[in-house]
Amino acid sequence: MDIQRTVLWVVFSLSLLILWDNWMRYTGKPSMFFPTPTTQQAKPAAGGAARSDVPQASTAAPANSAATANAVPAGTAPAQSERITITTDVVKADIDTAGGELKRLELLKHKDTVDPKKNVVLFDVSPTRTYLGQSGLIGGPFPNHKSIFVAKPGPRSLDGGNQIQLVLESEQGGVKLTKTYTFRRGDYTIDIKHAVTNVGSAPITPSLYVQLVRDGSKPEGESRFYSTFTGPAVYTEAEHFQKLDFDKIEKGKETHATKADNGWVALIQHYFVSAFVPPENAPREIFTKKVDTNLYAVGSILPMGTIAPGATAVMDTRLYSGPQESAVLEKVAPGLDLVKDYGWLTIVAKPIFWLMTQIHKVLGNWGWTIIVLTILIKLAFFPLSAASYRSMAKMKQVTPKMTSIRERFKGDQQKMNQAMMELYKTEKINPLGGCLPIVVQIPVFIALYWVLLASVEMRNAPWLGWIHDLASPDPFYILPVLMAVSMFVQTKLNPTPPDPMQAKVMMFMPIVFSVMFFFFPAGLVLYWVVNNLLSITQQWVITKKMEVGKTA
Repeated sequence: MDIQRTVLWVVFSLSLLILWDNWMRYTGKPSMFFPTPTTQQAKPAAGGAARSDVPQASTAAPANSAATANAVPAGTAPAQSERITITTDVVKADIDTAGGELKRLELLKHKDTVDPKKNVVLFDVSPTRTYLGQSGLIGGPFPNHKSIFVAKPGPRSLDGGNQIQLVLESEQGGVKLTKTYTFRRGDYTIDIKHAVTNVGSAPITPSLYVQLVRDGSKPEGESRFYSTFTGPAVYTEAEHFQKLDFDKIEKGKETHATKADNGWVALIQHYFVSAFVPPENAPREIFTKKVDTNLYAVGSILPMGTIAPGATAVMDTRLYSGPQESAVLEKVAPGLDLVKDYGWLTIVAKPIFWLMTQIHKVLGNWGWTIIVLTILIKLAFFPLSAASYRSMAKMKQVTPKMTSIRERFKGDQQKMNQAMMELYKTEKINPLGGCLPIVVQIPVFIALYWVLLASVEMRNAPWLGWIHDLASPDPFYILPVLMAVSMFVQTKLNPTPPDPMQAKVMMFMPIVFSVMFFFFPAGLVLYWVVNNLLSITQQWVITKKMEVGKTA
């Protein structure tokens, strides 16, 4: 019983610690566990990002260094530029002829967290957000993302077609760069072809760079009561998936794969990702750097070899920018589905999500999917849960005897422990019998928690009645209240601790947890409510059977 009391105290202490940390982050104060990104907003120049945002190959500077001299003179782009808007059925993109930058990308099928009347915007340049997609050439005074491009005429929306192209051309230093953006119906992947033509009289050896530039602040509307990752990521076959930290990039201390002939670079935020995917088997350098105050870049540099006068070299890249849907990401590039990060429980979480998708194909509603999934998991662990509840029921039956032993040997801890062990032996009770089966189930329930938290499929998904978005908190707090009531009932079904202080702690735990769940997504709370109701039913049935058997 002392071991069980210690376990309960540890659980309660950790709960209080997590609750306090969540409250600190909710009120804008630094977290004790998670790094807090700087909130100072970047001040972009008129033409996009400010200083030192043209990358350099490693012959000039380390690939992950901060900033060095530009390949072209810094400064704002000339004023004679225009934004061209391309509209498909799923995205609305603004591309600036100054540099051919992707300056705004609106996802037409996903509503904004803060204002549901608006759509989610990923790429953007505003007083509170800088998020850009850039590409260009280095190795000489060649066209880059500061150069002025000329857009060829053509359609700017899909209308009845299945794809649309925007062709941009710029010439500088005897080199012509032609960027061709290709958008397709129902597709968040943008093909970007870079054709480099040597119009000069001497051979050239340019390198193409593609980079994502973003401020280091969390997206608006992010909850402070649970932590989600926002930042760059790099993937190569050799080093696998690496999440990077804005703070370490700020200090020049971030380490990651710097050379490969495969993989991708990305910027991740909750539910969404943007990733540049160069062609396979193309050698590249991978870099991260600080561009300006609270402004960072991650990208790749791809040598294009020697181009003779009059010749043209082509490099095809792809930019995926959209929701973290596992089935879609797997088709875009190897390892891209890892941006939907379940941490060290990925091996458990992936099968759970697969099962969820199979259930959803039948039911067509994510709320009912969560309920059915919870029931199936509960059935899978039924024998373990039953063993745990039987142990608890036995402990509850002998609680009066345990209380009597504590009172009898109040001043002698050793004799009290001996008497307790004798009681356990006589009654055939394992004091850890109620804990061990629960411990075995913990990884599965934590994995399910991360699956529900990370799945964009829950976003704006209704269940029934008042629940219109399973990824947002319950607007009327009905589920959190049910959660608190169910935890209170569970506490009553469990054996009352002989220690009065411990008994009070157990009584307050439902209140502590319910406060946290008031701010959790409705889908997560729904899962816990259903799980608790099933546990209560199972525990009550087992307890009643044992009471009847003991009476007989």
